[in-house]
Amino acid sequence: MDISKTFKICGDGLAAQRAKLDVVASNLANASTTRTAEGGPYRRKSLVLSSQEVEAPFDAAMKNALKTVKIEKIVEDEGPGKMVYDPSHPDADDKGMVVLPNVNIVMEMADMISSSRSFEACVTAFDATKNMALKSLELGK
Repeated sequence: MDISKTFKICGDGLAAQRAKLDVVASNLANASTTRTAEGGPYRRKSLVLSSQEVEAPFDAAMKNALKTVKIEKIVEDEGPGKMVYDPSHPDADDKGMVVLPNVNIVMEMADMISSSRSFEACVTAFDATKNMALKSLELGK
């Protein structure tokens, strides 16, 4: 059995959850941004993850069982922004309405907690795998 496959799966999971946290942080940081380079308010970003087979599985019986995570792309949420009445805002229209980003702070915080827990789980799995490898090396003493 090749223990490096487990390290790869854990590492891919850590990278995916870190990327998800980066996207959440960007959404939270821009929750009030009404102007972007593309024009209009900031649009909420989401990370699209998919599973893929681990390269060169160690056993044909495990070929379809072992999957790792892959970051497919980052997509923008096309949902409408929130309209608020603020005639003093520099981006207000002639009726005093401002379009704010479609970022829901509560949802972003829930995503942040979920990603953080998943990251911790990957760290725990990585640590357990490391301990197993160390115990295997002690057998040779």
